[in-house]
Amino acid sequence: MDTIDLTQIRLGIAARAAGVSGEIKRKKRREGKGRPVDPAALEQVRELLGQEPRRRDLLIEHLHKIQDRYRCISAEHIVALADEMRLAPAEVFEVATFYHHFDVVKDGAPAPPPITVRVCDGLSCELAGAQNLLALLGNGGYGDGVRVIPAPCVGRCETAPVAVVNQQVVAHATVAEVDARLERKALQADVPEYIDYDAYVRGGGYAFVRACVAGRHRPDDVIATMEHSGLRGLGGAGFPTGRKWKIVRAEAAPRLMAVNIDEGEPGTFKDRWYLERDPHRFLDGLLIAAWAVGIDDVYIYLRDEYAHIRAILTRELEVLRAQAPVPLPAIHLRRGAGAYICGEESAMIESLEGKKGMPRLRPPYVAQVGLFGRPTLEHNMETLYWVREINERGAEWFAAFGRNGRKGLRSFSVSGRVQRPGVHLAPAGITIRELIAEYAGGMLPGHTFYGYFPGGASGGILPASMDDIPLDFDTLNPYGCFIGSAAIIVLSDHDTARGAARNMLRFFREESCGQCTPCRVGTAKAVALLEGETWDKPLLDDLARVMVDASICGLGQAAPNPFLCAFKYFPQEFS
Repeated sequence: MDTIDLTQIRLGIAARAAGVSGEIKRKKRREGKGRPVDPAALEQVRELLGQEPRRRDLLIEHLHKIQDRYRCISAEHIVALADEMRLAPAEVFEVATFYHHFDVVKDGAPAPPPITVRVCDGLSCELAGAQNLLALLGNGGYGDGVRVIPAPCVGRCETAPVAVVNQQVVAHATVAEVDARLERKALQADVPEYIDYDAYVRGGGYAFVRACVAGRHRPDDVIATMEHSGLRGLGGAGFPTGRKWKIVRAEAAPRLMAVNIDEGEPGTFKDRWYLERDPHRFLDGLLIAAWAVGIDDVYIYLRDEYAHIRAILTRELEVLRAQAPVPLPAIHLRRGAGAYICGEESAMIESLEGKKGMPRLRPPYVAQVGLFGRPTLEHNMETLYWVREINERGAEWFAAFGRNGRKGLRSFSVSGRVQRPGVHLAPAGITIRELIAEYAGGMLPGHTFYGYFPGGASGGILPASMDDIPLDFDTLNPYGCFIGSAAIIVLSDHDTARGAARNMLRFFREESCGQCTPCRVGTAKAVALLEGETWDKPLLDDLARVMVDASICGLGQAAPNPFLCAFKYFPQEFS
């Protein structure tokens, strides 16, 4: 008689039980508590997803497919997508409702109109008359087919005021121009002319990375070049690039890279500016970094407002893969969904994993435990944009630029009351006085320089009398300000620091992820206080102290900067 293997019997029983349990759970998802899966909605979801994987990290991408096709996301589609991806409907719902660009509609509610006109109400656009434009468009009598809504900064500050008709950008927008776009039904993003793959290669592109892969350069030497150049992260934090590469390379493989092109800081548009002109210079730097650090997969996180950039990168990545100059890492282009907080590195990683974009507590840092729990090299797009040139020309070339004892170049996004707004590449350490006079064409006629934001919404406000401070990392810290991503918004005597601070706090209130109470409640309370005729300075100071000390991430910590600077540097507005 054969020996009975009780262990195998137990394992078999357990396996069958697990199978039955799994089937019961799947059945409950369809027939148990909560909303049953609608067969028609499930078929629509399956058609949209096609052969795409049903992985959790693709949840936001799949939500975009539904939004793009049906202009909204219904409860039936949420339940069907949850069933198809083996997720709880609540998980899908909380992600869909977290992001501004997903229109989640309730039972029986109509879908949004087929055309949405978004009017940017960021500070640069407000200075250019956005509120008046919004009011005029809102009273335009467009009927049920068009809705007009305000939108946070869309990254077009140099052409303020800006309206976006579906994906079509209307620069220097007027009611007549918006009407003309609606009449022509010009709703898709325009793709500008740019340096494509063939032109880039003819100009010497990808030659250095070819030499790297061929063994003519060593990773340690390339990393040393980056260190000696003095290049720092150009997304705002300013961490030394070469040191970051060294830290991540020392971690165990597999290593990943996450590229931040969310660029949601009001006043910032440099990443868009470079990508719509020379996208392969960025991709070239990406490949050099991936080779030097030993990266297996690269995830590019692009803000949803940049539809034309998405078209460019989609097209050029296909060409790059087909004509690869070197063996490529897997490169994944992911689409944001309208959430400023995802510019914070750990919130971006949460979003890349298909979750709400909420910042993580540190430690651990993303260099050790980042995307999918792996060591992750996180970079702003512009940082990678300079990698090729620094390595071809040498560290000394980049470091030789600079004024007032500073080193390197800075891409200043300049907007507001100047004659030549735009991205101006200038020496690090230049002063605002020099930047306006030498690069931005001076102040607008009839305007006198009054103040400036040296680093976007969160960088604080300084008066015109403090126009000789070198603009660079660390130089602004003694004044309670910072350069961040070098977004310069220039104010004139037609403006007030009070009004500018109020605009920025409204932005922070809308963009707080809500994870921590000091930021969620603090930004809302600050806006309520700033909208009063008289500002309660002791109460605002106390509120700022709590927000700075207790908020999880930089949004809540830096949100008080505008009104703190208004009190400190513009006392005449409170006398």
